[in-house]
Amino acid sequence: MNFRKLWTLDPGVAYLNHGSFGACPRAVLDAQAALRERMEREPVQFLSRDLDGLLDAAREVVADFVGADAGNIAFVTNATAGVNTVLRSLRFAPGDELLVTDHAYNACRNALEYAAGRDGAKVVVAAVPFPVAGDDEVVAAVLDAVTPRTRLALIDHVTSPTALVFPIERLVGELRARGVETLADGAHAPGMVPLSLERLGAAYYTGNGHKWPCAPKGAAFLYVRPDRQEEIRPLVISHGANRPLRGRTRFQTEFAWTGTSDPTPALGFAVAIRFMATLLPGGWDELRARNRGLALAAREMLAARLGLGLPCPDEMVGSIANLVLPDAKDDEREFIFDPDPLQAALRERHRVEVPVFAWPAPPKRLLRLSAQLYNEPADYERLADGLAALLPV
Repeated sequence: MNFRKLWTLDPGVAYLNHGSFGACPRAVLDAQAALRERMEREPVQFLSRDLDGLLDAAREVVADFVGADAGNIAFVTNATAGVNTVLRSLRFAPGDELLVTDHAYNACRNALEYAAGRDGAKVVVAAVPFPVAGDDEVVAAVLDAVTPRTRLALIDHVTSPTALVFPIERLVGELRARGVETLADGAHAPGMVPLSLERLGAAYYTGNGHKWPCAPKGAAFLYVRPDRQEEIRPLVISHGANRPLRGRTRFQTEFAWTGTSDPTPALGFAVAIRFMATLLPGGWDELRARNRGLALAAREMLAARLGLGLPCPDEMVGSIANLVLPDAKDDEREFIFDPDPLQAALRERHRVEVPVFAWPAPPKRLLRLSAQLYNEPADYERLADGLAALLPV
């Protein structure tokens, strides 16, 4: 089957950057449009009378997908909002330490720095090797940075710049044994790796729907362990702060309504989960395995074509994979997300959309490729041709 026709992507572009903003299938967009039409046909009916039930039903689908009790998750707009929600709710004492790795997503690292600065706490950065030999190096680097003052660890499940699947279950367990709770940034994890959040036991976990589940932009969830829910408040305090509970917890009631906004991305999250499960006979298990297999094959082919090493073992790869490129020449970039001339040349000359990150800092750079159902091996062959023609740039 030609899966690409299920998306509205430009057919002339080899789109290998699903990891940045996802891409929503046409059927899910149509379902979202129908929900918006229903809302605008009778806004009071939809928002005042129907929405609670619709959100409850959608939450059940998402909760089942991530292995959580529906009462322990709330919808947020993206994983960065989820991280901010937790860090804005918690308070720390002067001298407390907040642990993070040097592979953290820049936006979430900024939120951690803000929370530390607000309360007089200190951010401690664990240096995780890259290239990395395996999970043990990650665990050792994180645990070596723990001290008696460590209060919280912000840990990526799947790192964004370096595309590593961290051993999150081991990390959460080891940290909790040392009295340290974990805020897991699972931005990339839903739809890429199997999730069982209740078993994982992290105090806080947030993940995106718009990436690998292919939900509309603005769909994400925040999981909070029941014993921690009382202290977590939404970024916007609204009617839920004193609304009658009517069978719901205060956590659910507050997050369900933070003011007038478009709820269709959250409702579309459930639509996307169900739709994507129908595309292969084995459902989500087969879809995750297919995407991972394609990412592994693509990075191996590219490494062989370009004479590059593999920066991590296969076991640490999900649906995104990285290669370390030769250093850039005359690199004047100051920020990891500043445009890279190589990325622009691949897009303009070869019609390949793929990110090139200045990580950890210029002139070092990484190429991150994504694999989603609409991708085929020919997409990566086009990338290899383009890189062979352009390097060094």
